[in-house]
Amino acid sequence: MIRLIAAIVFCMLPFTAAAKEAEPLAEDPVVEQRLNRLAEELRCLVCQNESLAGSRAELANDLRREVRDLIKAGKTDREIVDYLVERYGDFVRYRPPVRPSTFLLWFGPFLLLGGGAAALVFYLGKRRSRLQEQPLTDEDRRRAESLLGGGGK
Repeated sequence: MIRLIAAIVFCMLPFTAAAKEAEPLAEDPVVEQRLNRLAEELRCLVCQNESLAGSRAELANDLRREVRDLIKAGKTDREIVDYLVERYGDFVRYRPPVRPSTFLLWFGPFLLLGGGAAALVFYLGKRRSRLQEQPLTDEDRRRAESLLGGGGK
């Protein structure tokens, strides 16, 4: 019995080692509200498909801390975003701006959709013309009438 308890305690040790101290609550609710609004607009550089607000990566925590410090320093939202874009590139924005370098990103899906629709229309048109070129033979008509239950009688 003592061995079982010792084994359970031994297995629980890694969980206690990984525990972290809770982050302090917001000192200034206005700063935190502004931080949350900005963090929704910024991308986590580690997760890449998550906003900075939703990410729990260490780098995301560091970036949120940095944005909080910039807010406390009196920077505007535009200045903060410009600072991060200068440092990390347009990738840090969750919605990159429309520029010639991002045209394919913004308009590529519509081009692919239009190309796919055009290819489908072309294929269906060729198929229809091919079917119209080959009229039914008498044997094909008889088979069709027999399958339809002799609807021609």
